This record gives sequence, structure tokens and C-alpha cells, in this order.
Amino acid sequence: MKKFIITLIVVVGFCQSTFGQIGSWKTYMAYSEIQEIEKAGDELFVMASNDLYQYNLNDQSIYTYDKTNGLSDTNIRHIKWCPEAQRLIVVYQNSNIDLVETDGDIINISDLYTKVITGDKTVSSIRIDGVFAYLICEFAIVKVNMERAEISDSYTPNHPEYPTNLPEEDNSSYEQYIETVKTLNPGGPKYNNFFNMKMHNGKLYTVGGGWWQFNNYNRPGSVQVLNENKEWTIFQDDMTPAFALTYTDVNSIAIDPLNENHVMVASCSGLYEFVDGKFKANYTAGNTEYFESAASNGSADYVRTDGIIYDKEGNLFCLNSGSTTGIIKWSKDGKWSGFMDDALIDKPNHAMRVMRGSIIDSRNLMWFVNAHSDIPSFFCYDDDNNNIIKFNNFKNQDGINLSVMRVECICEDKEGNIWVGTNIGPFYLTINEMNDPSLGVIQYKVPRKDDSGYADYLLDGIEITSIAIDGGGRKWFGTSTNGVYLISADNNDQIQHFTTENSPLLSNNIESIAINEQTGEVFFGTEQGLCSYMSDSTAPTESMDKDNVYAYPNPVDFSNYSGLITITGLTFNADIKITNAAGFLIAEGRSNGGLFTWDGKDKKGNRVASGVYNVITATKDGKKGTVCKVAIVK
Repeated sequence: MKKFIITLIVVVGFCQSTFGQIGSWKTYMAYSEIQEIEKAGDELFVMASNDLYQYNLNDQSIYTYDKTNGLSDTNIRHIKWCPEAQRLIVVYQNSNIDLVETDGDIINISDLYTKVITGDKTVSSIRIDGVFAYLICEFAIVKVNMERAEISDSYTPNHPEYPTNLPEEDNSSYEQYIETVKTLNPGGPKYNNFFNMKMHNGKLYTVGGGWWQFNNYNRPGSVQVLNENKEWTIFQDDMTPAFALTYTDVNSIAIDPLNENHVMVASCSGLYEFVDGKFKANYTAGNTEYFESAASNGSADYVRTDGIIYDKEGNLFCLNSGSTTGIIKWSKDGKWSGFMDDALIDKPNHAMRVMRGSIIDSRNLMWFVNAHSDIPSFFCYDDDNNNIIKFNNFKNQDGINLSVMRVECICEDKEGNIWVGTNIGPFYLTINEMNDPSLGVIQYKVPRKDDSGYADYLLDGIEITSIAIDGGGRKWFGTSTNGVYLISADNNDQIQHFTTENSPLLSNNIESIAINEQTGEVFFGTEQGLCSYMSDSTAPTESMDKDNVYAYPNPVDFSNYSGLITITGLTFNADIKITNAAGFLIAEGRSNGGLFTWDGKDKKGNRVASGVYNVITATKDGKKGTVCKVAIVK
């Protein structure tokens, strides 16, 4: 793949948009920790935060590499330039290999990655000799011909030709250019950790820490915010917490509805308060009532707070696992209070041990899960009536009780149903079942499309780690090992299934999902960093008129454009008809939230002729909407 810069000038006759192209991917990689530097003529290749970028010493341009523009994998372990082959060898943590040229061409060598062997394939270092790269592994030394782009041999320690006189490592590029590289700004976040994310007013708020049933992740404390212009703000992270040793494992975030510059985060050492990105205070065991350590020695580094959330009035709630006060409230007038109930008790007098994932639904009820295997369950808390309901009775639609080991996440859909992700798939509660836990939490049955009369359960047996609902009511399910699924609003159709094998998704282990409903961009916080997909669904509008309904791109030149035409500004489930200038029906369909896409073809699948086409809209109940026009050039 060639590296290049495109300048695009489009004359828009009818309307315009700054939305990304539907179906496109982006990555948001960190480049803050400089690890290795390799000089290649007038270019520097820099490995930073296990990612790669290229810097031109003459024109000071920077080009970043990732899975969307050619790299085959993530989490780089080592890089090395080969002058004779004029290629950079990139070796990943999983032993996959890429060869990169200065013009951006990339060749993948996957043999070592895919080969099943006994022993550790991890590459500890690289030596260059002529056109050969020697990869030093525990099980053997692997010889790569960088000119022919192939593995030419491997030598185990008892091999008669085992290399014993390889050139020593050359770090001169690092030593010569480290001060220059320190001044560069390739963009991106500070860390590739995105355990929890939340959209607010067009900004993506993220935190990178976390913890699970048996241990903390021990990730640096971080709050990273991506704004509408794709610029990052990193909150202060060099403070000394009250009553705790380190600022680590920040796991959830809440933005004050009364002041968006006032942000609270929860961690494994209590709550942290920020104003304008600057640290203000830490609330935890030792300086604030109700907070309590879950450790037997009372360590303030083990105050397991999570599920922090504001209600619409500005009252803050958080969960304190393993303590004698399960739910802590900080009212908008500054008063602290606590709630405990038998439904929350795990060990005697102590709350469940992995409480997290709080949401506040459309009825102003607070929901959260307990992700511990001892008592896999989730809860509905009514602060107004000081009442809590526990749900741990899981069934399929045939009424058979199912054994769940973990409840990982929780979400409300557009119809007011509550969905939870478990280690054996998704389950849901209808509004009728919410007040009666004995009715059970239901596993949805999906009818097969083969007229057999049989059905299968939705994502049966797949561990669901995160759930998000888009503007069209469709469900995005993140998993621990199977990437991401997009399921239709009625739950009956699998629309997409993204994995690292069939898409630029960075990892099949998804930690969090957040959706910008105004643009349709779906963010995936993965084990290897942050990426996004531009979906074909946005939040619907209240009404359709000539000022908010438009198509893009417009005009459409199909001689150099092969994407979709998008109509935006629509109401939910709007009826769309596309006609030619003579009024003949060319295409029709329904909106996904506020969007409808057209491939520029008629009902027979043929590309339409050049001309101006009418997009006629109506609400789902048949009321007239508006008309916009699309010009097509071939």
C-alpha cells in the first residue's frame, strides 16, 4: 500500500456534511513512550507505546501507521532497519512480522505467527547482517530474508549452523535522535487503555484502569478526552492521592450535568474530582464517611469504587464493593449518605465484591451488575423510594433455568428493556418483568431463516463484555474473544460481525463501546487500544424539514467514488423514496435512526444514470416530511 496525501475539493450544489464515510475505520493510537528509533536515509522510524510512526528529517512531516493503513497487527515488540534491503522489519508481540518501506509499502510475513511449535516464539531482539534479519527467540533463532520477504531458516541451539557470531545491536539512531523525537507530536492519547468510555456533548470521555474478580489491572490512572475535532485532552495524572499510594486503575467516569468541566472518576483507591482537567480532591477511606477498604488490612489502595454516575438533578452515586455501605451518594448540595440492603450482601455485612457498570434508565432508576462468580446478578436501585431489587434468575424462552458465572455489563434499549451481558450471552428484562424477579431474565430466541421452524438463542455461549444501543435501536455487543456483533433492533438479524481477521478491529477482546449518535461513529475500547467504525445510524430528529434533511456526498461523481450516499436529518423509522426527475420510483426503504443510505442503484441493482434525483421523506405513520435532491454524475 502506497503512502500518499489526498487533497479533495468537492463543489456541493445542494448540501454538505463533515461526517465520515460510512463503513470507514479509524484508530486512535498512543505514541507517548519512545522505545526504539531507526534511521532510514532521511526518514526516522519511531516505535512509541508499541506503535509506529515515520518522521521526515527534511520536511518534518509525520506519518502514523496502524491497521487501517496497512499494518497487519498491533502491539509492536521491536523494529530494525535493514540498509541493504531498504526495509524496516516490524515484529509484533504475537510474532507476526511486517516489512515496511519508506514509501509506505508493507509486506506481511505470517509464517512464524501461524506456525504451531513447542516453545516461546516471542522475539527478544533483532540482529541485522546483510539482507538478513535474525530474530532471537527462546526456542530458536529465526532467519528472515528481508529482500525476498520470507523466512529462510531457523536454528535451534543444537543446530550445527547455530549462529554464534551475529552483529551486536546498534542503538546509534536512538542516541542520536532521541532529543529530536521528544519534540515531535504525532497526536493520539497518552495510553492505549480504554476500560470505560462515555459520550457527552460530542466528546468521548475515557478511563483506562479497571479490575476484575481476583485482581486489579494495575494500569496508570488516566482520563483522556477526545473532542469533536479529534484532539485529545489528558487530565492531570501526577498528583499524590489522599490516603493512597498511587493513582491507578481508574475504572468509570461521570460528567456533572450542571457543569461539564466538573468531572468525577472512580478507582481502586476511591473517587477523584477534577475541574477543567486539573485534580481537585480524592475521596476515600480515611477522609470521607461511608468509604471503606475491601482489604483485610484496611489498605486505602483497595477501596474498590466503581459505577460512578450522576442523575439528571446533579446527584452523584458510586458503588463501593466489599464494604458495609454498598451505594454511596454525594448530593448536589454536598452531603454524603449511604445505602445498604440485604439484597446487596455477599459476605456477612459486606456488599457484593465486583459491583460496577451503573446506568440510570429512562425511569430514573439506577441499574448495575455484580461481576463476581459467587453471586452473578444485577440490581435495580430506586433512590427516591430507598428500594432495591436483585435479579439472578436466568432463563431461556423455553423456561429452562441457565447457569451464569458472570454478569459483565448492563444497558437500556430504545423500548425501555434492560439488557445484560453474561459469560454465556446476552439476556434481557421487559418492562413487565422488572417488578417481579421470579419471572426471570430471558435469553432471546432467534428464528432461523430456512423455514425449518427452528430457532437459536442470540449469541448463545459467547461472553458479552459491553453493550451499546445506536440511534436506530440496534445493539452493539462487545465480547471477550469474538470481537463485535451488530444485531438488528428486533434482535432477529446479525448485521455485522467484526473481528481482527476480517476488519481493522485492534483486538477481539472488547472492554468498552461508546457511540456518537450525532455522527454515527462507534468507538471500540479494546485490549490493544482504541478504534472506531462509522456506522449507518445516527440519533433521529424530532421532525424533518428542508433545513435538516440533506444528502452527502452531493453531487456524487461515481467515476471516482464507490461509497454510499447518505441522507441524514430523518425521524425514527422514516419512510424514504427516491425518484428520478420524471417521478418514477428508483429505490425505497426505512431510516436507521436518523440516517438512510443509498448505493446509487435502482431496484434491479443497476447504477442509475446521471441526473438529479428526489429524496422524498415521510414519518413512520405516513405524515409528509420533506424533499431533498441528489445530483449524480457518471
